[in-house]
Amino acid sequence: MDICAVVLCGGKSTRMGTNKSLLKINEEKVIDQISKELTKITDNVILIANEPEPYEYLNLPIYQDRYENSGPLAGIESAMYHVEADTFLFAACDMHFINKDVYNVLLPLMRGVDAVVPKYNGRVHPLAALYKRDCLPIIQAKLNEKDFRVRSFYEEIHVTYVTSYPKLEHSVVEKHFFNMNNPSQYEKAKKLANKDNII
Repeated sequence: MDICAVVLCGGKSTRMGTNKSLLKINEEKVIDQISKELTKITDNVILIANEPEPYEYLNLPIYQDRYENSGPLAGIESAMYHVEADTFLFAACDMHFINKDVYNVLLPLMRGVDAVVPKYNGRVHPLAALYKRDCLPIIQAKLNEKDFRVRSFYEEIHVTYVTSYPKLEHSVVEKHFFNMNNPSQYEKAKKLANKDNII
């Protein structure tokens, strides 16, 4: 399986008030931790960022959205457009605790489907999902129609939803899906990073 791992660095971080991916937890930037974890899955790691300069020190390929002001769906499109891979694995830039073991549960399920999408605690996580590059023309059609919902193309593809991770510790899975959108969640992330507890 030819895999490209993608960090979606877009968004204006209005609730946080600053760039979430550049915040530090235990003296390490969130983007550093995320990209490092993804390199345990594949050497093909890229960033989607409309302001590339802050990330150039990572020495990773950086691509901008081709559809302006179109939300995360445009980030997914840009990754698939620029990179020749079969399978794309996504992580949002505010998911500091992503874990390769969670993705390794999802990856084998990609056989014969277009997407593997995790559900956790009743929430669908489309920005922590896996998609085949075959989805690209459908995503482009949705963007051209100005339908910017991340899940807009799900009705036209074969999706497998994953709701359980029986071989993984509860705390690993709970943290994996924790994202920090505001200052209080950032403070919570810093506490979680310093002790092995669940959210």
